[in-house]
Amino acid sequence: MVSVSTLAPTLSIRPEVLTPGQAANSVLCLELAPQRLRVTLLDAQRRMVWLDEYAQPSLLTEQSLLTHLPALFKEHPLLTYDEFQDVRVSVLSPAFTLIPASLYRKEYASSYLTLMRGHQQPPNELAHAFEHKEGFVSVFGIDRELTEFMGEQYPMQPFTYVHQLTTLIQATRAIDRQLTTLQNVFLYFEDDYVSMLFRDEKQLRYCNRFGYKNAQDLTYYVLYVLDELGVDPETVNTFVYGEITPFADSYVSLSRFVPTIRIGQLPPGLNPSPELEELPEHRYLGLQGLCLLG
Repeated sequence: MVSVSTLAPTLSIRPEVLTPGQAANSVLCLELAPQRLRVTLLDAQRRMVWLDEYAQPSLLTEQSLLTHLPALFKEHPLLTYDEFQDVRVSVLSPAFTLIPASLYRKEYASSYLTLMRGHQQPPNELAHAFEHKEGFVSVFGIDRELTEFMGEQYPMQPFTYVHQLTTLIQATRAIDRQLTTLQNVFLYFEDDYVSMLFRDEKQLRYCNRFGYKNAQDLTYYVLYVLDELGVDPETVNTFVYGEITPFADSYVSLSRFVPTIRIGQLPPGLNPSPELEELPEHRYLGLQGLCLLG
């Protein structure tokens, strides 16, 4: 058994008291990436009232994050509860695509992913799907061991599995609907990757995730995508989220060519919890989008 200490806590904000009854009326939300785990609890008032973040101590480790979960779930004061209203899990797998709802067929889910990446689905991967309210279905790969582990932890709870890009689609849809501007770009930064979403007249027109090595690479890619979309970078409204500040090299570089760039706001529909009020509103857009799925 792997010790819980192999996952390093990087943030922990918790309510002073949480009763089993409160947990039973709340939604457990887990965001899993290859090197990171985030945990939050959405209470009956649609408030995020708990936020724990864990990271593997070294990016060079070959161990899967799943290796560390049994010990963490055994010791964690929230994850040891056995009753929640719902359990939502987002994953960050490289296999992801969007299919128009009118063309989607459940029996072809694996084939969509095979076509997307050019080779057969790995034996340990399941093809999963989530239908959006915008007329398309997200299809993504998820580790079979993860779904089996989660099912063992909460055998009586309903589950919702989604890809992280689905949570960003959900969050940006909520934000876009309250904006008066018709064309809006959303950039979500995480490690050395950025997810880019473009919404035009309240519809999602572009969604992709890519890695970059420096601010110049990032700026080139963003400008290239905007040019392909026929969007003027000097006038389109651009909002940034995630691991970025106005002083970051990426932000400064982009601002030279995209002068409308600004830090994004909290998605509507989530009430601020007193415990989390001090956190930057733009930092956890993926987790916020996961909370908005219901």
